[in-house]
Amino acid sequence: MISAAPFPNRPLTVAVLGASGAVGQELLQLLEERNFPVSELRLLASARSAGSRCSWKGQELVVQETTAQAFEGVDLVLASAGGSVSKAWREAIVASGAVMVDNSSAFRMEDGVPLVVPEVNPSAAHQHQGVIANPNCTTILLSLALAPLASRRPLRRVVVSTYQSASGAGARAMDELRDLSRVVLDGGTPTSEVLPHSLAFNLFLHNSPLQSNGYCEEELKMVNETRKIMGIPDLRFTATCVRVPVLRAHSEAVNVEFHEPFSVEEARSLLASAPGVELLDDSAHNRFPMPTDVTGRDPVMVGRIRQDISEPNALEFWLCGDQIRKGAALNAIQIAELLLPSV
Repeated sequence: MISAAPFPNRPLTVAVLGASGAVGQELLQLLEERNFPVSELRLLASARSAGSRCSWKGQELVVQETTAQAFEGVDLVLASAGGSVSKAWREAIVASGAVMVDNSSAFRMEDGVPLVVPEVNPSAAHQHQGVIANPNCTTILLSLALAPLASRRPLRRVVVSTYQSASGAGARAMDELRDLSRVVLDGGTPTSEVLPHSLAFNLFLHNSPLQSNGYCEEELKMVNETRKIMGIPDLRFTATCVRVPVLRAHSEAVNVEFHEPFSVEEARSLLASAPGVELLDDSAHNRFPMPTDVTGRDPVMVGRIRQDISEPNALEFWLCGDQIRKGAALNAIQIAELLLPSV
């Protein structure tokens, strides 16, 4: 595959596809916070959301209906409107000469489409053919912790259990969790309309479709995407994904087996200095990462690093990361930043 040229050395015309959603709103915030070089910002959404208004850098922008003409002259499309929407507009976006950084699962496993976590495999972003895929939220968070360990010793097997927040199902699921929690506290019976079960004071196995092998779609995303990002196609990997009553930060319990022993001290040192990772491993006070520690923040927090007492070549650890931020919007912006011309 031929390396793609970087963006032109000027402020860019940027379109946010799915601007009215939770991730879309976070993208707008991060474009401003990170001073991304924007000359013009176009907010695109469905006909239903067209006409709504968003504030950005002191301006009031009107959300436009997505059309092929809306991509004319655009340099970068940050897409977060779902796989069917990304598939529908891919041809028009690429034909316009724009690069699409896509947050859906539509293209992640497609040959020729880079799947990128900038702290892990940044060079892959430069091998795109108009589309770069943003990984699944749980995969992004996990890969930040796996990469520094894998750089020291090859991975043999990974076992993960996730504790995924309502934000992974979108803004409406977050609103429903708030509303149904009040219903329960008031003594009522919660009835869910967004999720298949009420998440208020409850948890359930991830609601993505079950596959023929008994794994749900979300679990297989983690398996396949981690293998692709890490460049280990035969990595032994299994996952169990659970939806929990947390608003917007995911957590993961991780067991990693190597081909030889890996000391806790060395792992702790590697993770403490890894980009995008913040270590919180205070055994003396039983203080480890919590969703509230990372909500609204960029780093993935890792802690409770310990020797697996059942396997001398394995380590256990725990991590938390903001699903909307590093698990989606921030990673997409960081991918786009990789394509900016070097100063």
